[in-house]
Amino acid sequence: MRHFTLVLLLALLIHQNCFNNVHVEAGDGFVRTKGVKFQLNGDPFYANGFNAYWLMYAASDPSLRPKVSAAFHEAAVHGLTVARTWAFSDGGYKPLQYAPGSYNEGMFKGLDFVISEARRYGIKLILSFANNYDSFGGKKQYVNWARSQGQYLTSDDDFFRNPVVKSFYKNHIKAVLNRYNSFTRMQYKDDPTIMAWELMNEPRCTSDPSGRTIQAWIMEMASYVKSMDRNHLLEAGLEGFYGQSTPERRRLNPSLYIGTDFIANNRIPGIDFATVHSYPDQWLSSSNDQSQLSFLNNWLDAHIHDAQYILQKPILLAEFGKSGKDPGFSSYQRDLLFNTVYYKVYSSAKRGGAAAGGLFWQLLTEGMDSFRDGYEIIFSESPSTANVISQQSHKLYRIRKVFPRTRNMARWKRAKAVRRGQWPGRNGGQHIGN
Repeated sequence: MRHFTLVLLLALLIHQNCFNNVHVEAGDGFVRTKGVKFQLNGDPFYANGFNAYWLMYAASDPSLRPKVSAAFHEAAVHGLTVARTWAFSDGGYKPLQYAPGSYNEGMFKGLDFVISEARRYGIKLILSFANNYDSFGGKKQYVNWARSQGQYLTSDDDFFRNPVVKSFYKNHIKAVLNRYNSFTRMQYKDDPTIMAWELMNEPRCTSDPSGRTIQAWIMEMASYVKSMDRNHLLEAGLEGFYGQSTPERRRLNPSLYIGTDFIANNRIPGIDFATVHSYPDQWLSSSNDQSQLSFLNNWLDAHIHDAQYILQKPILLAEFGKSGKDPGFSSYQRDLLFNTVYYKVYSSAKRGGAAAGGLFWQLLTEGMDSFRDGYEIIFSESPSTANVISQQSHKLYRIRKVFPRTRNMARWKRAKAVRRGQWPGRNGGQHIGN
């Protein structure tokens, strides 16, 4: 009887240990990739989120920080999990970097605040290092800085080629990664609130439509980032235009030839996930809403398919939207576009596919009229669109919660099978006890 009691006690202890291991899994809070999925602490992670380029700019003024807090609060209420924003403002008015390697501490403290507030509301961040366009300085500012130091440069595209310009850009990456956050008391490169870095917002090199210049630049810069930070994911900031590596896909592009290559650029080992942007109302401005939605369907289908089967990496629809300034705009048409995007993401996600989420452009909160660009979503002003966004958050949340239950059940069954195999083997299957 004592032997039976001891065996029973051991069995219960092992059973309890196996079952507890099902529920307790160490996690460091960093978003990672596993195959074609994002993972957070071992569970699938989906990025239903938003763009808000203005966060650092607003937070640099302490009197405007409540706007930043309000945006994160409203985003969290609607189930949003990721925000994409700028970690740059080069030269010009209220710069972060006012000269190569020289920084405005007030602006950096604004970015510190953004990260700390995102952390408080449970929202991950994608931070972009530079802009392709002139807004907030962009590659033009870097080229002008190099010219002022005696470099003979003929094009803004020399940003991607000139060693001096590239050294300026690398120094900015280093400054951001090593920034010590005055609120969280940790370096950015160690902060799991940051989901990913982005090399550039929509890099374009029209002077080299072959794509070789951008390809070489992404390879170099991805390697540089990863040499300093292995914690965070990295993406290139691409819009998704197909290039010479897949000539059969180029027919899907709008009539834009910008020197990028969706497949080749995202195959680079240091790039952890692919991105695609979509603005049918801009790219096909002379087409009607039905034609634009048809383009969007084909555009997303192709990129999700190629991310899954060619790149074998997650893909994030990092920008999409419909402008309220479009002729004949209606919230119904905008909701239809959002639902189209969200359906593609959800359909892929529920099958375990590569579509990992979508970030609409752009979220504002009340009282920010100077930041309106036509694409803004203010939840209190757009209840139908807010409802569409919340529904998507809920659907992706359900997928995420199904996985741990399925995984735990599988582990429990394995543990049960192990126990069945272990205990009969101790006594040859004979009955123990009275």
